[in-house]
Amino acid sequence: MTTDEIETWPGYREIPERLNITAETLDKQIASGNGASIAFKDAQGSISYAELNQRVCSLATGLRDLGISKTDHVLIRLPNCIEFIVSFLALVKLGAVPVLQNSLLGASEVAYVREHSDAVAAITLDDIAEPVRTLSAELPRGIIVARGSEAGDQVFEELIASNDKLDIQTADTGANDPAFMVYTSGTTGNPKGIVHAHRWIVAQGDTNKLRIQPKENDVAMATGEWSFISALGHNVLYPLRNGVTGAILEGRMHPERVLKTVETLGVTVMYSVATVYRRILAIDGVENQFDLTSLRGCNATGEALEAATYTEWFNRIGCPIWEHYGISEMQLVFGQCPHWPIKPGSVGKPLPGTRVEVLDDDYQPVPIGEVGHMLIDSNNPGFFLGYHKDQAKTDEVTHDGWYHTGDLAYADEDGFLWIAGRNDDCFKSRGIFISPIEIENALRQIEGIAEACVVPSPDKEIGNKIRAVVVLKDGTVEQPEQIRAALKERIAPYKVPQLVEFIDELPKSPVGKVLRRALIDA
Repeated sequence: MTTDEIETWPGYREIPERLNITAETLDKQIASGNGASIAFKDAQGSISYAELNQRVCSLATGLRDLGISKTDHVLIRLPNCIEFIVSFLALVKLGAVPVLQNSLLGASEVAYVREHSDAVAAITLDDIAEPVRTLSAELPRGIIVARGSEAGDQVFEELIASNDKLDIQTADTGANDPAFMVYTSGTTGNPKGIVHAHRWIVAQGDTNKLRIQPKENDVAMATGEWSFISALGHNVLYPLRNGVTGAILEGRMHPERVLKTVETLGVTVMYSVATVYRRILAIDGVENQFDLTSLRGCNATGEALEAATYTEWFNRIGCPIWEHYGISEMQLVFGQCPHWPIKPGSVGKPLPGTRVEVLDDDYQPVPIGEVGHMLIDSNNPGFFLGYHKDQAKTDEVTHDGWYHTGDLAYADEDGFLWIAGRNDDCFKSRGIFISPIEIENALRQIEGIAEACVVPSPDKEIGNKIRAVVVLKDGTVEQPEQIRAALKERIAPYKVPQLVEFIDELPKSPVGKVLRRALIDA
């Protein structure tokens, strides 16, 4: 299943033999005369493309002098901040490989990633440096620390200040050479190191540019940490490549901080997860508390947005949410976009260059409307090179010409895809296949419900009871039977949960995705 009716441009997703992500983003903007334009801005001010290039070249020179060279792996333990951008681009400029991990990880998790990734150095901030400093003996090229330092640290700001020349050349790297690594959250075992090649920036950058065409005044912002590939692409690398401005949301995400940043920085395109939009909508009268008129569109990924959330957002905030589907092994795969009408609840259609199919166990297409395995053609330059030190896991998900997403889905008559759930999220009750997403969407249509998660509750008689765990909006009082009665007006009786429980907050991962397993095990 591909979508070919959208017009592309000559060279779309064509990968040159020699390619470097820093050259394809920052270097090209400088060469095109875009140096005076604003590259990034935050609550403290802004930085132009030329100023950013100066810092990147200076840091790359300093890192080179510390002995960091081509193919070296370097751990980046940084939240969203200008130091992250400078560090990532400087390392890639050298041909080194940034290793990204969430900045909230504890000492044992940092130690695991350091050892597993073979990192020889680390870059961090002083207030979160301790887990890295304990590993100093295992980091022979040193620990580079910004915004404060201790004895033995290499000082980030000094490396930049003492190397103010622009004559360092960007490494001549191949399109298929490793460019950076991201680590999964590790919610089902040790985190996996996902290795991406330099070709990723063209393959995925072109898809991004085609999906939502950049405008001259665009200011793009993601609410997630840039250690996650979706936020890294949409907030840092794609804006750079497109010559527009990225907005930096410093500090941990909470709805008021997101909205204030949109207002003060004039964000036009926002990327987040459904949970964030639901939390914003749970604030009574939020649309009257902040000026959000700069937004021309928002994006949601990582979990089902639900039609109810889309409709409420559009009616109250006044702009669409384009839901899209992504995986860490590729990033953006397909999604809703301005090229076609939005079908709330769907994750959209594939864009040119990406083939996605809904197939049965024998790799045969299933009829329209029937649930099957959602697979992605693995012959795609946007895909990862593999899992670091884990060929068996790489082979497990990529074989027979397909990447196996682990998601169940169905397609409608217009080619839009609808996610039914993960293979291990869906379950049977009374012998009938239950899709939690459908019931969660119905729950969210009930006025007093802010969030909901549906999971199985083992039962000897019917296999599984349907259990709904619900977060109510502030000031709402509901009883389980009231919710069940409201659901009976919206979905088939056999889909109505036998169990309805209330909770103050759903358990979530660092990126904001609901952790179903935590509720199942509770």
